[in-house]
Order: sequence, then structure tokens, then C-alpha cells
Amino acid sequence: MGAAREYMRSRERVGAQEDHLKDLLLRGLSGDGVAYHAFLKALSAFLRAFLRGRLARVPDEVEDLVQETLLAIHNQRHTYDASQPLTAWMHAIARYKMIDFLRRRAGREAMNDPLSDDDELLAASDEEAREARRDLATLLERLPDRQRLPILHVKIQGLSVAETAKLTGLSESAVKIGVHRGLKALAAFVRK
Repeated sequence: MGAAREYMRSRERVGAQEDHLKDLLLRGLSGDGVAYHAFLKALSAFLRAFLRGRLARVPDEVEDLVQETLLAIHNQRHTYDASQPLTAWMHAIARYKMIDFLRRRAGREAMNDPLSDDDELLAASDEEAREARRDLATLLERLPDRQRLPILHVKIQGLSVAETAKLTGLSESAVKIGVHRGLKALAAFVRK
């Protein structure tokens, strides 16, 4: 019973952290510079822990990657949908930045570092991750291949537009259009 209680306390702490960060971000997006600064400062601590745990072999690179990820989050802040969990959005950006870093390192050794899809920035449960993947797969199945495949390869697997074009036989323009139209269609499915 003690383990269950501790798990519930942990989930409450994670939920409180999520709510606090989301509040700071939303206030920052509304023009509160102090709140936005506090958001970035708090987020940097989470990112540092997230990346340190996954890049233990290259600890000197962690701080640069934290800064790069913070910049990406800052540049993409307008894409955050307040009706969605902040954790998932931040995790996706951090994970893509980490994958980009590992690709740049170009060593096959680095590409063998485990990148578990179940890891989450603020430690959401495995069950929630499985449900989210199942829901996403269900939504993606509703899209035609010309939209589903570009989203799958570019947005989920992290391939470049050029790599996706080569893999699918679509032009690079068609890949970009497929991603744009597919995301728009997914948003419409979710709203319904």
C-alpha cells in the first residue's frame, strides 16, 4: 500500500509541475515577461535532467543542447495548443533536438543510444503513452497515404523532407503539403 501511495504522490507532483509550467507559459504568451522568464528557467532544469539521463556518454554537450532546445521551444511557442498537455509538446521538441544532435554526431555508436518512446519529460505513465500512441495511430489511419506517410516520417520519425520524399516517392513539395494538410485534417478530427 505504501508503494501505491508514493505513486499517487508522484503523479500529483508531476501534475502540479505540469500545471505550474503551463500557467507560466500561458501568462508569458499573454505578454507577462516575468512569467515567461520563470517558465524558461524552470523548463531548463527539466530539460537538463531529461538530456543528462539520455546523453550520459557526452555530458559536455548537454548544456549546449539544453540551450538549443530552449531556443526551439521559444521559436515554436506560437504552435502550442493550450487544450493539450504541455508535457507532450515539450517532450516532442526536446526529443527531436536530441535526435538531431545524435545525427550530427554522425557516429554509428551514437545512433545506438536508446531513445525510448515511453520516456516523457515530466514522467507521465506508460499507460498514458500507450493510449496516446493508439489514439494517434487511429487518427492517422483515417488520412490518405499522401498525408499520413509524410506526417509519420517527418513529424513522428523525425526524417527530413528530402528523406521522406525519397522513401515515399513523393516530391519534396508534396511531402510538405501532405504534412500541412494532414495536420489540418487531424486537428479537425480531434475537434469533432
